[in-house]
Amino acid sequence: MAPSRIPSRIPSRRPRAVLRAVTATAAAALVLSACTSGSGAAGAGDTSGNQLLTIPREDLATFTRNFNPLSPQAAPMTLQSVYEPLVVHSMADAKDTPWLATKWEQAKDGKSLTFTLRDGVKWSDGQALTADDVVYTFELQKKVLGGFDYLDKVTAADAHTVKFSFNKAFSTAFYEISNHYILPKHIWSKVKDPAKFTNPNPVATGPYTKIEKFQSQSYELRKNPDYWQPDKQRIAGIQMLAFSGNDSANIAFTNGEVDWTQSFIPDIEKSFVAKDKKHNHYWFPATGAMINWQLNTTKAPFNDPAVRKALSMAVDRDQITKVAMNGYAEPADCTGLARTYDKWRDTSLAASCTWTKYDAAAAAKALDAAGYEESGGKRKLKNGKDFTLDISVGSASSDWISVANIIKQDLAKVGITATVKTPDWSAVQSSYNTGTFDTGIVWSNNGATPYEYFRGVMSTKMLQPVGKQATENYHRFGDKKADKLIDAFAAATDEKTQAEQMNGLQALYNEDAPVVPLFTGPEWGAYTDARFTGWPTEENPYATLGNRNGSTILVLTSLKPVKG
Repeated sequence: MAPSRIPSRIPSRRPRAVLRAVTATAAAALVLSACTSGSGAAGAGDTSGNQLLTIPREDLATFTRNFNPLSPQAAPMTLQSVYEPLVVHSMADAKDTPWLATKWEQAKDGKSLTFTLRDGVKWSDGQALTADDVVYTFELQKKVLGGFDYLDKVTAADAHTVKFSFNKAFSTAFYEISNHYILPKHIWSKVKDPAKFTNPNPVATGPYTKIEKFQSQSYELRKNPDYWQPDKQRIAGIQMLAFSGNDSANIAFTNGEVDWTQSFIPDIEKSFVAKDKKHNHYWFPATGAMINWQLNTTKAPFNDPAVRKALSMAVDRDQITKVAMNGYAEPADCTGLARTYDKWRDTSLAASCTWTKYDAAAAAKALDAAGYEESGGKRKLKNGKDFTLDISVGSASSDWISVANIIKQDLAKVGITATVKTPDWSAVQSSYNTGTFDTGIVWSNNGATPYEYFRGVMSTKMLQPVGKQATENYHRFGDKKADKLIDAFAAATDEKTQAEQMNGLQALYNEDAPVVPLFTGPEWGAYTDARFTGWPTEENPYATLGNRNGSTILVLTSLKPVKG
């Protein structure tokens, strides 16, 4: 999950919205109804040229008409088709594509960054995008959500030039700033309470900004009449459909009633590809975030690194990745780094890992040594009570529920009783935010470098006390030694120095075990090209197949409708 100061252009697939139960049958009926009603509706098999790109959300049973990018409850596609960033970064090929900005320059001392804006960009109400909009966006961001502590000031040198000045060298600022959405000053400066504004009819620069037929379980986004790339608005629009979980969304997808999904699909070759080998495709690159088992370190015994390492050794990651994740993922190692960061990985450290290797006997011995001995088949806490814990996962995520159940079975082998709790994601998210949870399967920050990841799991600057809202570091762990390494990484302007700091962070991570890393989350993505072509693939990785991250805009502006 992205830090609070920047609603991420690479967001987690996990929701914050309130979910409610919807049966698979009802969900399928909803799709059929939505896809066959109204002029220009998607329609399974519609190849009129005006068909809507239909996308299910398996994690949202209802939609709220909120297109405020400052809000954690912003509707899907707010940051993918409505608002746009200065630069688009793709995790698939690690390329930066100029977008609202055409070029940029970072000062040699790392203390400033200057962007040149693209000529001819208009907001969807016809007004021109200017440097004042960019300045205002970051001023508003700092005022409403905070963050950007390194940012001293943002100034408009002229109508198309924006300079970001820092109070210290901060080389990683490029990714935070360039991937940030831009808001129109002439609209938002008139909003009394930007944090609570629902922005039901957004004015933005994206390709699909016009909201139509908004209902609690479906809505449409139509073309922005003033889009700066009209030649790339090849599709008529987007239709979003709400579902209560993977199962109901997958019924609609595997039946050919929607076009593009990012939900987890078990045995996808058999359940989806085999139904239409010519048109049905998927691609799951290892560009997702590290998925962690986070232990609330404000609670004993999870505040003991020896216990965290022992619990980690009790977990069979091979079983998790092969069974729960259908072989789509690879086990994590003690560097904590996702596969995205292979070039940063300390390979010698990775080769020497112990606490991320499955060894139930070693786990039991480590628990004994830490003072948590077994008696009568039950592991005991130091106060004599049974060692028990809860694992919280949202009810919509069948894959992560399977992961939690495997951990439960593994823990039983060392005398620990785990209970898997699966309320809706809003309840789980709330327990993470406030620090009231025991343990949970949690995503992590994911960006162009490992800076965001380590800051999110180890920095004291991200710590919030229990009861106060946290949007990352839910496990509430910090190490001041990590702060120094993280700051040194950000201040460095050469990769050699950055690599030294990153090696230090990995060594400290191996020492602290702040979280229990499980596996790199694949970037789920599957589609049918029966109605649209131009999808990213392993052979043409211009973006990932995720439909809720920073490179989604590249897909939306590359697809072409099939005309029958």
